[in-house]
Amino acid sequence: VQLLESGGGEVQPGGSLRLSCVVSGWNITIYSMGWYRQAPGKQRELVGSISRTGNTHYLDSVKGRFAISRDNAKNTVYLQMNSLKPEDTAVYYCNGINIIKSWGQGTQVTVSS
Repeated sequence: VQLLESGGGEVQPGGSLRLSCVVSGWNITIYSMGWYRQAPGKQRELVGSISRTGNTHYLDSVKGRFAISRDNAKNTVYLQMNSLKPEDTAVYYCNGINIIKSWGQGTQVTVSS
């Protein structure tokens, strides 16, 4: 199983990024998937999730700014991040919710002026 996150970068506060997570070796169609993040010195936290039917849930601090979507045909999960804040700075990862596979390398998101 390989989880390959991409799309991170450095943006100014208020900017946007779209992260992608391509999953290989694991058919995610019937699984809830999530985006997680880990900031320096902090534990990894769940940012949001999407069920197999497309229902989404988000961490309170990102509600209204982040949106998760999925393309089952491409075995890919996305995270659209708008109105980014410095406190969103972290390494972002995708993985399952009820089933956790080996973590990928993640993609760094840095929000700084």
